Amino acid sequence: MTNISYDGNLTLSFAVKDRNVSADWYAKHLGFTRLFDAAEIGWTEMQTPIPGVTAGFADAMDVKSGGCVPVLGVPDLEAARAALEAEGVRFDGQNIVHEGMVKLATFFDPDGNAWMLAQSFDQ
Repeated sequence: MTNISYDGNLTLSFAVKDRNVSADWYAKHLGFTRLFDAAEIGWTEMQTPIPGVTAGFADAMDVKSGGCVPVLGVPDLEAARAALEAEGVRFDGQNIVHEGMVKLATFFDPDGNAWMLAQSFDQ
């Protein structure tokens, strides 16, 4: 067991080509709201719709996608996916269904950072 204490907050950090373009995309498509912009360090932080979880966008010359894939729980994956696809959000193939467990759909932000939607069947 660890001796680390946590404060209940989690910030997801993403390297992006233009933090302002990314902030606008996340506001439009996922309902995130801008908390602050620190131009001097090339960082924009946004509140997600999930309490205690923020997303930060750092300007980077070389953006490499991959690594951690945040998963957003939704009550109706089909409706959420349809809404995002109607706005031109790119998805990776068809939904994946693990019967009795979860339905998943992977999508990408403008810089190729992957996110997933997940609908749990036990809800």
